[in-house]
Amino acid sequence: MSKPLILIPPSEGKSSGGEGRPWSETDHFFKDLQEPRHEVIKALKKSMKEAELSRSKLLGVKGKKVGEATNANLSVAKSATMPAIERYTGVLYDALNYSSLSSSLQKKIDNQVVIFSGLWGALKPQDLIPDYKLKMGAKLPQLGVLSRFWKPHLTSVLRLSNTECVWDLLPGEHSAGWDPLIAGKRIRVKFLDDIMKNGKQQLVSVSHWNKLLKGALVQFVIENQLLDPSGLTDFSHPEGYVFAPELSTESGNTIDIALVSKK
Repeated sequence: MSKPLILIPPSEGKSSGGEGRPWSETDHFFKDLQEPRHEVIKALKKSMKEAELSRSKLLGVKGKKVGEATNANLSVAKSATMPAIERYTGVLYDALNYSSLSSSLQKKIDNQVVIFSGLWGALKPQDLIPDYKLKMGAKLPQLGVLSRFWKPHLTSVLRLSNTECVWDLLPGEHSAGWDPLIAGKRIRVKFLDDIMKNGKQQLVSVSHWNKLLKGALVQFVIENQLLDPSGLTDFSHPEGYVFAPELSTESGNTIDIALVSKK
């Protein structure tokens, strides 16, 4: 029986510390990514020796956070680890609320969710990783923009996964890290607010809370093993968004759908 594969981004927010062994001493699901991961770590460490202004620009942080991120990146090979699903603490992960789910649902998430990462390429939720700082859209002098660097590698490992139905819940910079043509069907989702603006009713894309809204969606897709957007007809999003099938569009193997909330 076919099962949906769900692609999600990591988060800027991360838990510190950990009790696991260094990442290179653990077994990661995508074993073919070990070599390119070492390439990225090597290039990242070299960049961490540049001037603070260069590091700040590369990492997208300022002030004392530059030093904290630099130290984390320089120690990435030997730092303690924890499962990715616990390391990431952003709003998508808060909304998914993995720790509160049943063990059977957690197992499905572990098997069917893939997390895209600028440093690691692709992760399964139980892969052990240390604290770090590196965006998929970052440009390392030795490797270029990471989404381009990772694209052939991630396309290759995903091709070996069940890609008959892929829910691509990635932001643009992460989605650029794979070739969607390998999917039988790719479903992308946007959230829209139906608001009154300048005397007219308009649909406006939600950007700031996009990741938060996707957390509940991941849970629903996994719970119901959805292989088609029509399965969202009965989806009651906790923030009030409902599936609007009349706004769906198709292009090639990609279906773009919208969930709308009235304001």
